[in-house]
Amino acid sequence: MAAAKRSIVRAMSLAELMPEPLLLMGPWGVAVWQWIGLTVAIVLAWMIGRLGAWLFTWLGTKIAARTSTNLDDELLAKLRSPLRLLASIGLIRFGSFPLELPPNAESFLYQILLAMFAFALVWGALRSIDVMSTHLSRAPWAMERPSTRSVIALIGRVAKVLVIVIAGIGFLSGIGLPVASLLAGLGIGGIALAFGAQKTVENLFGAVAIGVDRPFREGDFVKVEDQALGTVEAVGLRSTRIRTLDRTIVTLPNGRLSDMRLETYTVRDRIRLFTVLNLVYDTTAAQMREVLAGLENVLRKHPAIWQEEVTVRFMQLGQSSLDIEVMVWFVTTDFNQFRVMRQDVLLGFLEVVEKAGTAFAYPTRTVHMVDATTRPDVDRKAAKTPTRARP
Repeated sequence: MAAAKRSIVRAMSLAELMPEPLLLMGPWGVAVWQWIGLTVAIVLAWMIGRLGAWLFTWLGTKIAARTSTNLDDELLAKLRSPLRLLASIGLIRFGSFPLELPPNAESFLYQILLAMFAFALVWGALRSIDVMSTHLSRAPWAMERPSTRSVIALIGRVAKVLVIVIAGIGFLSGIGLPVASLLAGLGIGGIALAFGAQKTVENLFGAVAIGVDRPFREGDFVKVEDQALGTVEAVGLRSTRIRTLDRTIVTLPNGRLSDMRLETYTVRDRIRLFTVLNLVYDTTAAQMREVLAGLENVLRKHPAIWQEEVTVRFMQLGQSSLDIEVMVWFVTTDFNQFRVMRQDVLLGFLEVVEKAGTAFAYPTRTVHMVDATTRPDVDRKAAKTPTRARP
């Protein structure tokens, strides 16, 4: 008998169990007991949602602690509030079913919960973009590339704008506004903007290419074809600034720079010395052999010379000198230090040439003068040369 009574009570609606004062109608055609139930559902949903979000993040943190990256830990920490809101929305929707709200009130509540659900998704997406951008900017490969960090930040901002635009279009569509014409207008405007900002977009993609390929970094000494030779001061989103040896600033657009021939001196592992020594034609073969041996001995004894390849060769019989080719590499990347080493080597070359008893040549030209009085054939040739009659 008791079991039958309980089944009858369960079959009865909550409105039939409420006292008479709670059945009175409140605002928007919703009874007082329904307002009370809705308030209780919201409070309970908020409390249970907080507990559920905390439990989810706690379990997620335990799992994420086993991974080698901290990206998942940062995502869980940032997504706790959006997850709490999503859980509360689901609990409010579930708790509204027993309240038997009127159709108009239930539809209005559904629209509000749907808007809050979309807001929670957008909120979580924006926070996820922030976490991803920050994590990528702190990566070792990005820390070595300042331009890459700027590009990552720009991509993050663009992604957030796209999320907000998509959410705005969805909201306008949800309230019944026609979005087809809006999308068509945005498409036409986007095409016009793309044509107008073609150079800007080209320079932006050039900055991305420079950041990914990394042909140079800030502080590198570079040569850009015939455009500039100097130190890279800044790699921006639109252009790159290079300070030349004359202390001027050359600004090159990134889109153009990404297609040009770049030569970076900073990354070389050693510096080459190449020169041609010119000896006078009075140098004998014995003196030439002595000079060649002495030059190579100077280079071999220098501690900074790369010993695997030392070139000292009698190259050619020049127009006014006997030419010797010298090519070696100094194991250094400091150009100022290379200048001091080069000076020591060249001074050693001077001593070798002096000890051999010869000298360096300088460009000369022999001119033979012919006297016409001693060359009668010249006079005869001149006499036979026809002349033009003058009017």
